[in-house]
Formats: sequence, C-alpha cells, structure tokens
Amino acid sequence: MFVIPTQVGFTHRVVAMLVACATILWSLGVYSTAQAANLTDISDTLTDSGPSVVSGHDIAFTIPTGSTLLNAGTTTITFPVEFTGVNTVVSGDLSVTVNGTPDAIGGFLASGQTISFSGVAATATEEVRVVIADGKITNPGTASTSYEIIVATPSDTGKTRVAIVDYVEVSAIVETTFDFVVAGLATSTAINGTSTTGATTPTTIPFGILEADSIYTLGQQLSVSTNARNGFVVTVEQDGNLRSSTLADIDGFIDGAYTNTPVAWATPTESLLQENTWGHWGLTSNDSDLNAGEFTGGGGNKWVAASTTPRQIFSHTGSADGTTQDYGQIEVAYQVQITPLQEAADDYNTTLMYIATPTF
Repeated sequence: MFVIPTQVGFTHRVVAMLVACATILWSLGVYSTAQAANLTDISDTLTDSGPSVVSGHDIAFTIPTGSTLLNAGTTTITFPVEFTGVNTVVSGDLSVTVNGTPDAIGGFLASGQTISFSGVAATATEEVRVVIADGKITNPGTASTSYEIIVATPSDTGKTRVAIVDYVEVSAIVETTFDFVVAGLATSTAINGTSTTGATTPTTIPFGILEADSIYTLGQQLSVSTNARNGFVVTVEQDGNLRSSTLADIDGFIDGAYTNTPVAWATPTESLLQENTWGHWGLTSNDSDLNAGEFTGGGGNKWVAASTTPRQIFSHTGSADGTTQDYGQIEVAYQVQITPLQEAADDYNTTLMYIATPTF
C-alpha cells in the first residue's frame, strides 16, 4: 500500500473553508419569504343548483389589501372532482370584469379540474368576476351537499362553497356552516301588507280554482342559518309561465311585461285581442332591508313578476340564525288574478327554483 503525503498551504486552506461555508449556507437555505394573503368576499353563484345538471358559474373575489394581480399573473380556479366537463371549457366561455369593467384574458388553459388564465390586472380592494358560460360544467349528482371551489392568484388564494339542492325539497344543507329551509304557511298569514288566502307546503303552492276578478295569495317562509362572514343571497326563478297542456298560460305581472321594479298590485287590463292581459301572477318579499327596502318601502305591498331570470328576494351581509326577521328569516308571497277571458284549463302549473348562495 502506498501512502501519499499531502501538504496544504495556508491559502488553500482558506479557500477550502470559504467553499465549505458557501456550501453550508446554500444547504441551510438563506432566503427571504413573501406572505400570501386570503382573497376576500369570494363566492360562486350557480345558474342552476340542481344535481347532475349543466350549470354556469359566476365567481367573484376581491383582491386583499397589500396585494396586486398583474396582467402576467395566472389566475386558477379549481373544481372538486364531482364536477365534470371542466376540461371542455374554452376561452370563449369566460367573461372577466374588474370592478364591472370587462378585461380580456390570455394564456387560457382548461385541464383536469382546473381552469387558468392570465391578462387580468386588479389592485387591492377591486372585485374580479369570472363568469363561466352555461352548457359546459355539470353539477355533482348528490343533493343536499356543498362543495369547495378554490381560486388562486400568484400571491393570494381563497375558497368558497356551493350547495347542490334538490328541486322538490328546495333545501341546501351544509353541516355547521350553511342551512337553507323552505316551509309552508297557513291561511291568513300576513306578508308585506297583504294576507294569504290559502295554505302551502314546502314543495307545493296550490292556488286551486281561480275565480275571475278575485285575488289569490299564497306564501312560503324562507330560513337561512350560516356562519358565512359576508352573508348570503337567495334568489327565485320559474321555469316558465303558469301554463296548461292546452298551451294556455297565465302571464307574468303586469300583463306579461315581467315587471322587475316593485310596484303596487295592478288588475289585468283584459283586452280581448291580447291574451297576455287576461291574467297575471307575481311575487313579493317582506325582507325590509333588501335593496334598500324595495318591496317594503312606502307601505309595502309591492310586486314584481315571477321570471325565468333569477330574482333576489332575501339577503343579509353577515351570519344568520335562521329565525330573526330580515337577517335569518323572511316570508315570500305569490299572487295571481285572472279575468273572465282567461282560458279554461285544470292543469296550470310551473316549477319554482330557489338558489341560496353564501359568501365566505
């Protein structure tokens, strides 16, 4: 065996020590960190909350204080695996606004359960809305369950939940965080300046036989319990006019004009050659702080048309207990009136859908 003596000079030892120190510093990871913040006021409003149906998504979030979303930054939206068709979304299915102003996207990609895009710029406190068109993403098949949606920018992230609700039961239950319950009301229940003329159940609004020139009013009670910091919104929509198998229909208030600004009830004008004036129906809410009291102000008893477009009927900006008027519970009334010209039929019907959306 050969022994090779080694002599290392002072200069070589210094260089070796510096290399060793550099290696140790690199191994220990001398670094600085940037802290991510939570996106605020984040929500996802579905166009249809039914199980196993195709639905659009209206996703909104606010850039937190101290953060900025740059054009070059990528925003991602991730859906649970129970939602299908996410990877079929194309850039043309998205519309993005910042504080209400349209902003064109770039760098679009839909893969697996994630949609990503760039080209959007927003500063702190500005709201970004991402609307995904209907016809692409299919809801989970399980009702009365909530699912978590994750939104992330290069510096911030946030989560919200959507509830899938069975049409018949009209209920959304998310344990410990969100409860939406529909209940029937008895005859002679006072609602926003009027009184019910019959009784309902949680899933039926049976007007029964309608006599010409008489007003019929039925109602339901809506209750929300949630710990969502920024509250919730409840909307209602119909799948069409009250219609019969003969294709006769009872139009939306007033005279088929589908009035959306609450006004006092008006009798159908009954013009012989205009079938939309032979009868109409509408709705009201006793939520006194909804849109600055639009239904209840000035003595209340104000009405809008039931519509195929979602109509806000109940909202609150914080936690709700399910019992306190305006904050956790309200009543909504539906009213119909016909004239002698309204076509005879024994099967007028339509379907109402309530959508309750919490904002975390």
